[in-house]
Amino acid sequence: MKKIKILIVDDHTLVRQGIRALLGLTADLEIVGEAADGREAVEKVRELGPDIVLMDLSMEDMGGLEATRRIRRDFPSTRVLAVTQYDDSEFVIPVIEAGARGYVTKTSSPLELASAIQTVFKGGSYLSPSAAAALVEVCQTKSGAEGEKDLYRLTDRERDVLKLIAEGHTTREMASILFVSVKTIEWYKSRLLSKLNIRNTAGLIKYAIRKRIISL
Repeated sequence: MKKIKILIVDDHTLVRQGIRALLGLTADLEIVGEAADGREAVEKVRELGPDIVLMDLSMEDMGGLEATRRIRRDFPSTRVLAVTQYDDSEFVIPVIEAGARGYVTKTSSPLELASAIQTVFKGGSYLSPSAAAALVEVCQTKSGAEGEKDLYRLTDRERDVLKLIAEGHTTREMASILFVSVKTIEWYKSRLLSKLNIRNTAGLIKYAIRKRIISL
């Protein structure tokens, strides 16, 4: 029996070791490597040629969103399965758009994770129930007004982060103001750049001024 080769990507060592231990109990799965951030993940895919990458989203240096996009572009035979603590549409939709073939939350059972891996390996797609519910909610609340879709509008939290960026706050200051982690702020910044098709922080500031999110 051919084993499914898996690369685990997460910035927490205990999480990587836990997933390795759990999946090691499944006969047709083989853990071929680990990576602590998106940049290392891309290099490990190049080196090890895994079938499946289990990708965390919120990581320093390069997050899971950009890593997923690069893996899809450069290594199309490797499939990405997002494994993260987030289960709302703000996180599900971007990583699916970036090329992930599935989305599983870290509250999922080992059996569900193994099933998701096998489904994605066979060419299918998999969404955990909470992720699927988030997508259904988005589809049901889309507005047809002026042909604009809610999917491409900023959420309240994205707007908050954009406003703070434009006001010149550091990442740590924004995390403190919004009572979230630094990694979460980095995720929102990455999401803003992707959603608005803007290249850098200066572009975000110009956008905020143009849209009157802040004023000079």
